[in-house]
Amino acid sequence: MQAPLKDKNDIKIFILYLLRHIGYPLDFVNINDIVVQDGVVNYFDFADCFAELLETGNVAEMKKDGVDYYVITEQGKHVADTLQSRLLSILRDRSLKSALRLLSFKKRGADLRCEAEKMPDGRLKCHFIVIDHHEEVMNITAVLEDEAQYEKMRYNFMNKSEVVYRGMLALLSGEVNYLIS
Repeated sequence: MQAPLKDKNDIKIFILYLLRHIGYPLDFVNINDIVVQDGVVNYFDFADCFAELLETGNVAEMKKDGVDYYVITEQGKHVADTLQSRLLSILRDRSLKSALRLLSFKKRGADLRCEAEKMPDGRLKCHFIVIDHHEEVMNITAVLEDEAQYEKMRYNFMNKSEVVYRGMLALLSGEVNYLIS
């Protein structure tokens, strides 16, 4: 699926909008995760636009405990507040909600593990595990046909773990019954 935002200015506004509403410094990996997780922006466009935001002073770099963090500047806040209406409100709202969920999941210290073992018939027995505060809160085992299927599931689990976790809870509790009909 192609990312809906392609215009560089819209991508920059989108990044600034998310940073403005999150309100605290993030490292590059977390900023990347919140911007690209819903498929609104692809990684290469994000990296290019983020570099330009740094160059123009809309985002500033700061060091804390030897780690580079990034924060929206006053200039960036002004740009986000002034131009956010260029973005569809549903896109803004959904992406911000998704970003906050992801950051909350990461802040809680969730640890993710994917393990796969080859079965005698060539299939893979795969375990997708979420550990939160040193306690296993989810362990899903699935038998998959091949490594390509496992790699796709592993990628989604590792990169969209909070979506997978909440989705599994919703499915098991019957709150997502549109899939069960």
